[in-house]
Amino acid sequence: DFADGLAFCAIVHHYFPDAFDFNALNRNNKQNNFDLAFRIAEEKAQIHPLLDSDDLVNGELDKKCVFTYLLTLYHGLKNREIMTNKHLLNENYK
Repeated sequence: DFADGLAFCAIVHHYFPDAFDFNALNRNNKQNNFDLAFRIAEEKAQIHPLLDSDDLVNGELDKKCVFTYLLTLYHGLKNREIMTNKHLLNENYK
């Protein structure tokens, strides 16, 4: 369920575990959860938020928009992970 922002936070936290304390998040603080996930994704992976946290908090959850953002998030984070792994491999073989 993406209604409280925790799913977005979990995805972002998987790739950036030092960016925030996932266990300290509160499912009742939806605005903070959405804002945090979108901000960290943008700061750390240059993935611009395609969703507005105000709309999501107010229950205006457009499933197609959420799906589009999830695809963008997935591809951005996966590409970043691949590039990081390639860099590490290159460094190990120098």
